[in-house]
Amino acid sequence: MQYAVELITAFLGSLGFALLFRVRREKLLLASLGGLLAWGIYLLMGFATDQDVVRYFAASVVLTVYGEIMARVVKCPATLFIVTASIPLIPGGSLYHTMQYFMHNDLSACLAQALTTVLLAVSIAVGMLCPTAVFHLLHRRDYLRNQREKRS
Repeated sequence: MQYAVELITAFLGSLGFALLFRVRREKLLLASLGGLLAWGIYLLMGFATDQDVVRYFAASVVLTVYGEIMARVVKCPATLFIVTASIPLIPGGSLYHTMQYFMHNDLSACLAQALTTVLLAVSIAVGMLCPTAVFHLLHRRDYLRNQREKRS
């Protein structure tokens, strides 16, 4: 039951940000489903590992692939899907605990939590970077191939 609630809130959170970003009505559902998918992958990875960095990385890779594919299907920028779908992955709780430790002058716990927060953010960024780079390389290869065929 808890997983269902988490998935629904991930969907609704992504939907809220899609509305905030004024995503067009026909793309709202697809953009919001990306957030549900990302959080679903995060939860599924929990059965394989207890390392949050790995779980966040896997979820961000999947959401980026989803965003890149959806961008080609509906012919719009992938950023629309990637940004909206990444909302559930933002490590707000970790950042909150970092600041809480800081305010209580518990500097050792603050530094440890800050490191965790930075690692989560980096894993999300790298998880988005890898598939995006692959998609761009494939697109460039196809573009160059088409240019050679036009000259022939």
